[in-house]
Amino acid sequence: MSFITALLSQLNYGTIFFLMLLESTVIPVPSELVVAPAAYHAAAGNLNIWLVILFSTLGADVGATINYLAGWYLGRPIIYKFANSKWGRACLLNQEKVEKSERYFDKHGMIATITGRLLPGIRHLISIPAGLAKMNYWKFLLYTTLGAGAWHSILAFLGHYMHSFVPENQLHDKILEYGEYIKIGLIVLVIITCIYFIVKWYIRKNRNNNNQTERA
Repeated sequence: MSFITALLSQLNYGTIFFLMLLESTVIPVPSELVVAPAAYHAAAGNLNIWLVILFSTLGADVGATINYLAGWYLGRPIIYKFANSKWGRACLLNQEKVEKSERYFDKHGMIATITGRLLPGIRHLISIPAGLAKMNYWKFLLYTTLGAGAWHSILAFLGHYMHSFVPENQLHDKILEYGEYIKIGLIVLVIITCIYFIVKWYIRKNRNNNNQTERA
């Protein structure tokens, strides 16, 4: 973890890409403490905020692809075995967390690849059930990019906004504080989105049933 701490203190486009790659696999790297500080420094002219979003999203895509391929080729028994191993525990993993991400994916389908990127505890694991389900890769990549891009944009604009009133020595604590509010808001947003799609599916199903009844 001291290696990751060293990278966090030397943020550039390469380290942003690499850390977000790790965060999208199973390595516990908090994206809040990468993207938001990078955008904070972008506001000072040291980086470009749009490139921060781009490289963080590209890193997330590569990391998510690694998880996707692991799910596709290794299968559930090996994934569970790793999650329950000492290496899995070192990555803050366990079988229960993997199963939780699977249930979320099974319940919400492909849209879970977008919404799951916005949820803490599921964000870095949602790619595994997509691979287990052998979801079309290009759809997976598109949805992952949309979800990761949205999340990183939120963090980037938060960091950029904080530059105007938060001293750098207070940045870490303020990001964690504001991050909790953002997480709550995103969870509510995801719930509303899921309800919308469920209602839409239910209405379409009833309409199709009514059409079939009229034809009969």
